[in-house]
Amino acid sequence: MAVEFNLPTYLTFLRIALIPLLAIVFYSPWQYSNIACTVIFIVAGITDWLDGYLARKMSLETAFGAFLDPVADKLMVAFVLVLLVQTEASAYLAIPAAIIIGREITIASLREWMAEVGQRAKVKVSQLGKWKTTAQMVAIGMLLYREDFIGLPINLMGYWLLYLAALLTLWSMVNYLMVAISTMQD
Repeated sequence: MAVEFNLPTYLTFLRIALIPLLAIVFYSPWQYSNIACTVIFIVAGITDWLDGYLARKMSLETAFGAFLDPVADKLMVAFVLVLLVQTEASAYLAIPAAIIIGREITIASLREWMAEVGQRAKVKVSQLGKWKTTAQMVAIGMLLYREDFIGLPINLMGYWLLYLAALLTLWSMVNYLMVAISTMQD
């Protein structure tokens, strides 16, 4: 089976390539590195939306793209969460980060297992999963930015939003696990 490369797939590869760039900028002593990291993360988020949109709109959906897209998302999120926890080492940040990363590993494994037993469609992305992703991405962007903006405590808001994302993460994971368990009991 040949792997098809198209514009959405190249956008997904771009998102993966942005990870080392983000690391370099994150650790640079540059005064505006937080702003640059936030912009890189936003660009990655835009490519995530754009590759899916283009794949559907232009009928360019491929099995390889369907595999690679969530891998790129999980790599970016896990990598940035680890960077943030390493920089602001505290349980307040480590706990929601661990919940989010643990859930991503669990659900990715669950989806792989469900695919092996021919039930992959039962654990497709839900609306709750989309809300979780939105909260998570906005929270991470805020935590990367770190500074107050027009009087708003962006970093604190990022923490609160990350906790909301962690709660949505647990809720969506329980929903996925319940669907998988009920499917296997049938």
